Amino acid sequence: MVVTLRDVARAAGVSPATASRALSAPDLVAPARREHVQQVARELGYRPNRAARELITGRTGNLCLVVPDLENPFFAAVAKGVQARARALGFALLVADAEEDPRLEAELVGHLGAQVDGVVLCSPRMSDLELDRLSHDVLDDDVPLLLVNRLHGGYPSVVIDNADGVRQAVRHLHALGHRRIGYAGGPVGSWSDSQRRHGLEHASHGLRSVEVTDLGHFPPLFGGGVAAGDLVAASGVTAVLAHNDLLALGILSRLRARGVRVPEDVSVVGYDDIPAATLVSPALTTVTVPLARLGRAAVDLLVEVGQVPTATESALAMALSSAHAGRDPGAEGTPPSVLIGVELVVRASTGVASTQTSEVGG
Repeated sequence: MVVTLRDVARAAGVSPATASRALSAPDLVAPARREHVQQVARELGYRPNRAARELITGRTGNLCLVVPDLENPFFAAVAKGVQARARALGFALLVADAEEDPRLEAELVGHLGAQVDGVVLCSPRMSDLELDRLSHDVLDDDVPLLLVNRLHGGYPSVVIDNADGVRQAVRHLHALGHRRIGYAGGPVGSWSDSQRRHGLEHASHGLRSVEVTDLGHFPPLFGGGVAAGDLVAASGVTAVLAHNDLLALGILSRLRARGVRVPEDVSVVGYDDIPAATLVSPALTTVTVPLARLGRAAVDLLVEVGQVPTATESALAMALSSAHAGRDPGAEGTPPSVLIGVELVVRASTGVASTQTSEVGG
């Protein structure tokens, strides 16, 4: 049997109007009475009518997440983090796959933006101009948008420390004697790939005789790594850093097929630390990214900056507390951002460079 608002009011000994205010506008009800009504509602298993609440408050109780590719374990893990935090704060989550197409990203944001209280756009492939257009021409003014894995002046964001991850990987390889390191990059439109490339330019500074070879851009998939593996073998590098773990796993597979030993002949480093990184042989050395935390931080910052109402005051307090952890408020007038740290995890796919190869190029 469906529990109605009148059932809650009757059981709590208050009027239906008071019960409604206690559940939808708690600031208007005395704390003791509010907590009593909310407790009764929980005990009875009351679920508010979302359509009615939207008519009254103008809020939907929904959030939206748009990702480039749900088959990519990186985005699937971020989505789980977003969903877990959204659920804890009383929101339902709509998830959409843009299929690595920037035009589809904009269409999805425009279509779903009218049905939600806030939008999380993860690793968008669209240009800065296209991102600007979202706020001017696509989204309503009262629907906030937050970026994950992308910095852009107009929006709050949650990003990982790409430069530090690359720095850790290069220094690890240098310590093992590698002097010629290849980089198998991600998609041309990937902001994180551009940041990692910038990091590579600086990571070798101060390290003696390190030469970084750009192997090009590849789809961030296993098949892209297979294609990159041939270039790794032909380039003469003794180690390769891949844009992500899927690329790295493809490189491992192709090198093995060509008879190139890992790590004896070539060391391989991935990025993200997806579950499959430990299921291959040799296990993949990779930069681990706390993907669930990335998703949780995105929801917390969206709720705070976008002033998105949560289901309860306690949920709002939790979001505000979490959003300030690791937050960079930026300059005055600049949307805040949260920087998520990363850490290199050393496994069996990296090893000491041979005397012959470590001396190549210096």
